[in-house]
Amino acid sequence: MKPTILVFNFADKTRYNKFIKAVLPLKAKIKKVGREDYLQPIGYLVGNKDIDPVEEKYEGPELGDEMLLISDFTDMKLNQLLLSLKKSAVRINLKAVLTQNNQKWNPVQLYEQLAKEHEQLNK
Repeated sequence: MKPTILVFNFADKTRYNKFIKAVLPLKAKIKKVGREDYLQPIGYLVGNKDIDPVEEKYEGPELGDEMLLISDFTDMKLNQLLLSLKKSAVRINLKAVLTQNNQKWNPVQLYEQLAKEHEQLNK
């Protein structure tokens, strides 16, 4: 699959545009995920045909922070992405890479896990 970045809860257009400008040179697919899709498995959202969608639509609150899910990046390309974000001064605290373990999670579950890890790291 093509390198993909799922983007969640980017409400600030200026920050989102800086983010896009920072990652465009990497030629990755960027998909802004709408709140109604927060119950879909993240593997499905990145295009994995082996993971089925769910019919239910999310009706809960927006995530508490911006979040990225990165899929199908080589180590070198991932390092380039992180460096590009750092240079652009677009700090995104919640970032994850798609794995066998988390591909069936939905964005809400991923967000809860990342927020918990981020809080523990910053104690």
